[in-house]
Amino acid sequence: MDRVKFFTTKVHEGAFTQKVRDQFSPLVAKAAQQFLNEQVINRLTTALGVGSTPSSVALADAPAEAVQSEGEVEKDLRESSDGVVTTIEELEAFQIIRAIVCAQVKPQRVVYRDAKSYCAVLLDDNHRKSIARLHFNTGQKYIGLFDEDKKETRHSIDGLEDIFQLSDDLRATVERFVGAPVT
Repeated sequence: MDRVKFFTTKVHEGAFTQKVRDQFSPLVAKAAQQFLNEQVINRLTTALGVGSTPSSVALADAPAEAVQSEGEVEKDLRESSDGVVTTIEELEAFQIIRAIVCAQVKPQRVVYRDAKSYCAVLLDDNHRKSIARLHFNTGQKYIGLFDEDKKETRHSIDGLEDIFQLSDDLRATVERFVGAPVT
């Protein structure tokens, strides 16, 4: 039995017709992708041996909503009360940055704070110790890095794997805040 039919019969009463299959196929695919993304985030968090930040706890513990169309889900995200939406991609980028700088500081010291226009990656939850800013809310994604004068320079990225090319800059930023690496 294919997975669309398996999951659809759990929530839909009536005959499993082609129209029903067409209606539920994108929903099953989206649910599977969301499940995989959550598993990746959980494994990264566990691998780094750190607790979750309040924002990620809220995302992970959110109850499963009733089945909605993809358009309704996107509309719900845009209409959040304060306009701040922490995406899976932002969380994954945060975990990558946290892993890169863990040679300089303990992973628990690196946190994120999301805002409407960017997601800040901070040391010690201090906005004066910005490691990077994730500008993922537009078509082109950027990572803002800071120099010695705390001037932000944006670097465009095509995918999350491009963050690794900025590893030396990220480590240098953390080094300015803490000095020698943690042993």
